[in-house]
Amino acid sequence: MYIYNVLKSIEMKEITVTQLAQWIEEKKDFQLIDVRETFEYEMSNINGLNIPLAGIVIEADKIAKDKPVVLQCRSGARSASALMQLEKLDYNNVYNLKGGILAWAAEIDPEIRVY
Repeated sequence: MYIYNVLKSIEMKEITVTQLAQWIEEKKDFQLIDVRETFEYEMSNINGLNIPLAGIVIEADKIAKDKPVVLQCRSGARSASALMQLEKLDYNNVYNLKGGILAWAAEIDPEIRVY
């Protein structure tokens, strides 16, 4: 919980699930990266590229620098951590999905499996 509170206190670019759903509907050119573990991604996902948090720096070459990138996880904490790591690599086009897949299930798709 401490790490989450520290991450929440840091100013970062965020996008809501409503905004993300609108981007998808509008077919906006962006990249969605799911930083959860593979077993979590296989349980439920919203079609992002799965790069677990532990590998985000190692696999940074798979992440676009020329369009918006939305990072998502279960609740928003791991994706916030990924965002900070990518910003250190000069990514200035990254957004944290506020509330993660839990918010997606609550506000957009109640049929999606959450845990």
